[in-house]
Amino acid sequence: MSTLALGFTLTFVMITIALSKWQKLGLEKDIAMGTIRGSLQMLFIGYVLHFVFQTENMALIFLMIAIMIAIATHNAGKRAEGLQGIHWRIAASIAITEILTMSLMLGLHIIQPTTQFIIPISGMTIGSSMIVCGLFLNQMNREIASSKEEIEALLALGSSLRQAIQQALQRSVKASMIPTIDGMKTVGLVQLPGMMTGMIIAGANPIEAVRYQILILFAFTAAAAITSILLSMLSYKLWFTREMTLK
Repeated sequence: MSTLALGFTLTFVMITIALSKWQKLGLEKDIAMGTIRGSLQMLFIGYVLHFVFQTENMALIFLMIAIMIAIATHNAGKRAEGLQGIHWRIAASIAITEILTMSLMLGLHIIQPTTQFIIPISGMTIGSSMIVCGLFLNQMNREIASSKEEIEALLALGSSLRQAIQQALQRSVKASMIPTIDGMKTVGLVQLPGMMTGMIIAGANPIEAVRYQILILFAFTAAAAITSILLSMLSYKLWFTREMTLK
């Protein structure tokens, strides 16, 4: 894509700002800032990836993955402000999911052990896990608010913390995985996913692009389940006080 053609894409931003102003949504500043910030971030990561791909330095690969996990943890943690210790639990859930997913892909020789494969797929896996964590925490807060009396009654009857909150955990895990499962049902019919589309635009064989997209699809499904279940196991006690009552 030429620089001129890239510049023309700002037309879409101007349309969005115009619609926001027309409907008095008050999003003009956020859209403008998001456009500038997103563009700078993408340009920056483009140069970083260009350097990393050339060096093939494993230390840089680990550093980039660690930074991705840290940023994902920070963003997902905003959904549960006030829960002390939630950030390291989110980080642990995402990191374990990343390690398991990448170990399987490399161990089974599904992908090649090069930066060209490891970093993009790690980024997509970590990003997907971040969204799952945010959805889980949002749903848990709603579940605790709506099921407070039920949970307190179970505690009064002698249930353990895990038993009292089990139903809320199950509903939250399920809610966090619904977007991923719905995506599996509609992929290829309603939407052409980003990785597949990018490869096709770059000139790859559509069948080869589909194969890689199937890999990502299956990996994301497993990653969503692992992340959500891990976070539920690590975090459920945070909604209780030391006296075994709801906060």
